[in-house]
Amino acid sequence: MQIKVKTATNFGISGNIITVEVDISRGLPNFNIVGLPNASVKESKERVRSAILNSGFNFPVKRITVNLAPADLRKDGSQLDLAIAVGILLSSGQLNAKNIDDFLILGELSLFGDIERINGALPIVISSLDKGVNKFIIPMGNHRECSILEKGEIFSFSTLKEVFNFLQFGKKINMAKEEDKITSYISDLDFRDVIGLNSSKRALEVAASGSHNLIFYGPPGSGKTMLSQRIPSILPPLSYEEAIEVTKIYSVSGNLAENGGLITKRPFRAPNHGATKASLIGGGASLMPGEISLSHNGVLFLDEMLEFNRSTLDTLRGPLEDRKVTINRFQGTVSYPCSFLLIGALNPCPCGFWGSNKRECTCTSFQRTNYLHKLSGVLLDRIDLFNYVNSLSYNEIKSENREESSEEIRKRVIKAREFQRERFKNDTISCNGEMDTNHVKKFCTLDDKSDQTLKKVFDKFSLSTRVYNKILKVSRTIADLEGSEKIKKDHLIEALNYRKFIDQKII
Repeated sequence: MQIKVKTATNFGISGNIITVEVDISRGLPNFNIVGLPNASVKESKERVRSAILNSGFNFPVKRITVNLAPADLRKDGSQLDLAIAVGILLSSGQLNAKNIDDFLILGELSLFGDIERINGALPIVISSLDKGVNKFIIPMGNHRECSILEKGEIFSFSTLKEVFNFLQFGKKINMAKEEDKITSYISDLDFRDVIGLNSSKRALEVAASGSHNLIFYGPPGSGKTMLSQRIPSILPPLSYEEAIEVTKIYSVSGNLAENGGLITKRPFRAPNHGATKASLIGGGASLMPGEISLSHNGVLFLDEMLEFNRSTLDTLRGPLEDRKVTINRFQGTVSYPCSFLLIGALNPCPCGFWGSNKRECTCTSFQRTNYLHKLSGVLLDRIDLFNYVNSLSYNEIKSENREESSEEIRKRVIKAREFQRERFKNDTISCNGEMDTNHVKKFCTLDDKSDQTLKKVFDKFSLSTRVYNKILKVSRTIADLEGSEKIKKDHLIEALNYRKFIDQKII
């Protein structure tokens, strides 16, 4: 008896529907799985056999052939176990389910018949819904993750026996839909705890308002890391669509908490400077997303940025521009979104005190140049803001002035983002940092005085077209923070000041 059961495998943050075809025939007892299975799928033979027997069913002592169609697509993952077991029970006549074609079945089996949680269930369900599948049998551990969707019928089970009873007799466990709501992110880290450093706080406010990449530089202990760690507290909340995108990536990568539902906080990722290209960009045997994709719709913070390998840093150039990363490996080609806000922190020289108002730099000119060589000009072109963080004086540290809270700054950021959302309501972008050349021409016009100022700077410092556009984007964001429809000269000058890096030259 030939049986077909639908299941799926992950491909990036989408899913490919797989048809499990089971044929049981006379012959020497044998169990074969064909259709380009990888090692984890091949090993499912032992898990399926033990799960069927330990659940109280009979395992056919015949020739069993399982084909995973389409045969030219590589199959990866243990989520095919349950569909294979159901197919065998159907083909052997132990299970009678006339409506099996309505379901897509996912789940890894333990040797005792328990259904284990899998990675990537949410992306598979979303992709399958788009392809016309409406009913899903999934592990109980993935219920909260998948039931956040408004469409589709989700049936969650803990054992193979429960799935059998559901398909055979219609018995099911009533599981309520999860209603994860997007709420404001309240952080334990607040800007009211940061003394002084007002220019650096302003730079972070501009960066958060327009999603502009920012580099802090200054002597050790001046507060670069402390400032950067507080940026999530002033970012606007995720929209429902953004939250779904983030949750899909975390589901595929296995970073979703056990029984985790919708991710409602913007990601903040801070990889160590020993991170490899694969861990930062993504890849590996399973083509997993890297740190830049895990930072999607959030923040990627590179502390001690110059301690990263130069070639590793240069891999960020394309993703920063395209806001997606394509990974090409022997196993295939997959693309992940990576629209993140890059915040970097670095010392200006090996000793860290070049430009400090407290200690004299002991580095030679050659040492400084060699140290900064890790930041290529092409990468620096993709940074919107540079800000020098100087050490506080004794009087500043002892000051009892009231510092502005994150909530106060956040209100201004959200208001600026609302202006941008209205501006780009007919486009595919949502903030100024994502504007292309056509957007800049349309929304970043200057008056005559401002235009003359920018022309002088452009000619004097031989700015690239990319830097020219970035200056205008940042000017547009500064104008949005002040509620101004037009970019004024003051806005432009502030944006130009954010292009000064290390040697105080505009780059």
